[in-house]
Amino acid sequence: MTDRCTWVTGAGSGMGRASAVRAGASGRRVALSGRRVPSLEETAKRIVDAGGPAPLVLPLDVRDPDALAEAHARVRAEFGTVEALVLSAGLNAPARTWADQSMSDFAAIVETNLTSVARAIDLTLPGMRNAGGGTIVIVSSISAWRLSPGAGVAYTASKRGLKALTETLNGQEGRNGVRATLLLPGDVDSEFLRLRPVQPDEDSRARMLSPDDVARAVQFVLDAPPGVTIDELVISPTGF
Repeated sequence: MTDRCTWVTGAGSGMGRASAVRAGASGRRVALSGRRVPSLEETAKRIVDAGGPAPLVLPLDVRDPDALAEAHARVRAEFGTVEALVLSAGLNAPARTWADQSMSDFAAIVETNLTSVARAIDLTLPGMRNAGGGTIVIVSSISAWRLSPGAGVAYTASKRGLKALTETLNGQEGRNGVRATLLLPGDVDSEFLRLRPVQPDEDSRARMLSPDDVARAVQFVLDAPPGVTIDELVISPTGF
């Protein structure tokens, strides 16, 4: 399976890290992107420890279009065409309501959660078309599937926008063998919780999904037969 290249954003922690480790352990060559070099190096170590091929570490801020383009060029040069793209980088802020949000935070959240996703897809699509296909997993949120007022104005708007990206990809690029999945996980016990205005207690965290639960769903999508498109996949903690 080592001829398949998977590029994961948000690979330094949480769902992105777990997805990258599972993909690497399955034999895929993985390119890792995120802002924190030590965290990416830890993800790379976990992949190698799990028996996967050594990954390519590409630190960047997904909001920087030049950095994204440079990273994609390095992936192409060292690993070849991106066969699978897992977009897990995300951002939120503690101030989440119309009464207290800042528009600078709003712009940063939308840039991270929506615009950067479109940019990464735009970079990889030509290669996928030329290769006759590819798989894109867009990590959204259950708040884009049903209203979760506590998720915040900017976060909800940006995550719901990912539905349109997924639908247009499948409607326009499916004929080229490209399939996209909108993954909508419920609460996940990860570092992302630190951005909440009120931290959940240990009992609540224990009942949440784990990052590896989400990674299993990502791997399920990546392993689906080429002729199968999983348009949306909602997963949530049982009884939560």
